[in-house]
Amino acid sequence: MSQSKSALTDKRVGITGGAGFIGSNLANYLAAENDVVAIDDLYLGIESNLDDDVTFYDKSVLDDDLADLIGDVDVLYHLAALSSRQMHEENPRRGVRVNVEGFVNAIEAVRDTCESVVYASTSSIYGDRTEPSPTSMAVEAQTGYEASKLARERYAEYYSNHYGMNVAGLRFFSVYQGFGGNEAHKGTFANTVAQFADAIANGQRPELFGDGSQTRDFTHVDDVVRALDLTAAEQLTGVYNVGTGEAYSFNEMVGLINDALGTDVEPIYVDCPFDGYVTDTLADCSAFRAATAWSPQVGFEAGVRRVCVPYVESQTAEQLEVGR
Repeated sequence: MSQSKSALTDKRVGITGGAGFIGSNLANYLAAENDVVAIDDLYLGIESNLDDDVTFYDKSVLDDDLADLIGDVDVLYHLAALSSRQMHEENPRRGVRVNVEGFVNAIEAVRDTCESVVYASTSSIYGDRTEPSPTSMAVEAQTGYEASKLARERYAEYYSNHYGMNVAGLRFFSVYQGFGGNEAHKGTFANTVAQFADAIANGQRPELFGDGSQTRDFTHVDDVVRALDLTAAEQLTGVYNVGTGEAYSFNEMVGLINDALGTDVEPIYVDCPFDGYVTDTLADCSAFRAATAWSPQVGFEAGVRRVCVPYVESQTAEQLEVGR
């Protein structure tokens, strides 16, 4: 992430899932102005994602002694989770333990001292929407993953109402970054933009479900990090959307990647293997914008070019080497 000064300053910050994709980007961003402790069991994260000035502990959010490491933090970001439908369905009991019990355990560890808790929810609960989804609309769980994130929201409501804590949940919309960022190790669990760009750069045809017309509100991780920063700085409570308010189809995404790479790789269209697959998402972020003055700064076309930069630079270096 291009470094700018964080809204949080001189705080002791705990981040669960801190070696993961979003968590490590957040940790590295905040560490310039704050004392940052990252907790991760390395199921999805990798320690090398973190800069040297971030303190790291290989620890599960289910461990009873979590308070020994983060019990004195001013701000807690709870990002640890089995972060996809597939992961959750493979082991529903583990999904509930990590996503719900781990959430409660983390808040209990900081409940007496923490100024603000910010946690990850999900936009998946909106289902198929071609119109912008406001947080005020009715939602329901179609998968165990979605149920676990809704459970977080209810427990957050409890901690806010019963203990007067500042607890805010962010429903992220299709967060992405390239494999040149902090998600290459996740393979097929990485974001689709990174996966498709890597495939096309290596001459492989990406697989798209259906006819590729499904749309997503793709949100660059840099904008998500700024949103997380501002949420804690403003000590918000409640649930908010974080997205761009613009939707692109997977076909359009592949076209943008080809344009950025100077390639012409056609996708392969396959039948969707999932029941209840969400076809379209689109965020209404008006409430969050009103509360923080946040707005996305990385448009999708520019974001795709960022994802493709390492491949373009590599191609240029190879061409220069051949030309010697």
